[in-house]
Amino acid sequence: MAGLKCSALSEMDKWACRTLRKNRPHWDVLEGDIRDIDFKQYRNKIDVVTGGFPCQSFSKAGKRLGLADPRGMLFYEFARAVDEVQPIIFVGENVRGLASHDEGKTLRHMLSVLEGIGYEVSVQLLNSLDYNVPQKRERLIIVGTRKDAALKYEYPKPCGQAYCLNDALRKGELFDADVPISTGTNYSQRKKEILDFMPPKGRWKDLPLHAQKSLMGKDLYIGGGKTGMARRIGWDEPCPTLLCSPIQNRMERCHPDETRPFTVREYARIQTFPDAWEFEGGMVQQYKQIGNAVPVNFAKEIGYSLVRLLKGIST
Repeated sequence: MAGLKCSALSEMDKWACRTLRKNRPHWDVLEGDIRDIDFKQYRNKIDVVTGGFPCQSFSKAGKRLGLADPRGMLFYEFARAVDEVQPIIFVGENVRGLASHDEGKTLRHMLSVLEGIGYEVSVQLLNSLDYNVPQKRERLIIVGTRKDAALKYEYPKPCGQAYCLNDALRKGELFDADVPISTGTNYSQRKKEILDFMPPKGRWKDLPLHAQKSLMGKDLYIGGGKTGMARRIGWDEPCPTLLCSPIQNRMERCHPDETRPFTVREYARIQTFPDAWEFEGGMVQQYKQIGNAVPVNFAKEIGYSLVRLLKGIST
């Protein structure tokens, strides 16, 4: 959408691969373990390498094991891909928690690795809400430009318009029609009975005490604001960060009017996927793909910033 041509994609999840092939049959999807891919075949033929190495290792929602987690170790595969391809520019994406993991040592180590293979590297925390996405979703964006190219990358400036759930699901500036009807999961009967007490734009703390205890369990007594937990989203506010499952315990994002999770197509709209984009696999797999994704409009703005830099080189 930003004008970049995709030469190859490395992806391990078979359903994500099927989705990519379904929607972009001309793309070269390299299905399998990235550790088995030799990227040297692309050396000096590619302008941009992008990667979202697994973020669960650094997320507050996980155990935050970092590079001790095998998933966290896949950062080194991202660095290897960059080193073997030697693109003019690379973009890495991860959760906000990476910046504070191990008091910042993990991120500093990663930047040192990337600098060591010949790149000037910068980091910035960006919020999808600033880039035409009706969702608060912060992501750490790591950008490197090859030192011999002597380029200065500029992160995309905020678009200046904040969108809300109403913009995502109803006809308006973002979409030219109301959200299509689609399948969706449901809460258990017990959870629905609890969430029925939640008022419009309410959250777990707006429930009666007995309902709070039933819904939150031991998390009710942990410290912190717990603001991201158990929400009924209002039409006039952006959605909190979507997860890989809409029924994840204590992280519910409830429909404004009905006591239910968002459907698959509603989930996709909040992530700004076009309605024409189809997801392969069962309902659980579709939710997972959408929740794992970088919001489309956010990615597009980053894409525009890369194109501007590359056009500057060509002129």
